[in-house]
Amino acid sequence: MSEVQRRGFLTRLTAYEPLTLITLASIAGGLFLLQRLTSEVLEGETFRFDEAILLALRRPGELGVPIGPSWLTHAVDDITSLGGITVLSLMTVLVTVYLLLDRRWPIAIFVFSSVLTGWLASTLLKILVARPRPDIVPHLVEVSDLSFPSGHAMVSAVTYLTLGALLARTQRYRSTRIFVMAAGVFLAVIIGLSRIYLGVHYPTDVFAGWCAGALWALGCWLISKRFVPSRAPDDVAEAEKR
Repeated sequence: MSEVQRRGFLTRLTAYEPLTLITLASIAGGLFLLQRLTSEVLEGETFRFDEAILLALRRPGELGVPIGPSWLTHAVDDITSLGGITVLSLMTVLVTVYLLLDRRWPIAIFVFSSVLTGWLASTLLKILVARPRPDIVPHLVEVSDLSFPSGHAMVSAVTYLTLGALLARTQRYRSTRIFVMAAGVFLAVIIGLSRIYLGVHYPTDVFAGWCAGALWALGCWLISKRFVPSRAPDDVAEAEKR
């Protein structure tokens, strides 16, 4: 290898900072975990685990009644609606419009396309696995589609984590970036837990949804970090003048 080739190789290698390498390793590990979980679900190896958790969340002898006070069921029902298509669509559109008005055109388009393709990926996974809804306990809300992975868990993770990761890139202060990301993670977690409490998903459905959604958000963040500018064109031009 010549000196010029060696320098070019080192330049390309150092262009990927440690955070990027950690992200790539996390994506690889997440893909392996998702593949193993899907395989175990298809083989029926996770049924006892799923059954034990769903039964533990209901009163013995009254499987139609969840544990906890009556107000908790209403609260969980409200929380689960945060992962519904209506709320997530409104959230995505409002954030996209905000970014467009703020003249952050590239990241606005990337946000919208990232969330939309994530929803399509969730639907495709459901069709491929074709796992029926659990019938271990009565459902506390009406559902009709397939079960694996949890659409609410995956789509909410895709939406909130992707929005959090991309919006965090537009924030000036580290504290606000951490808050935005933490808020996205918190919403994705409580929405997924609500689906288990309501009896409409196996716990492994939710785990798979979280895993797939987080992988999608990580991938979108990595792509945006390399190719999508986070600042408005006017800000870039002003920075170049200084």
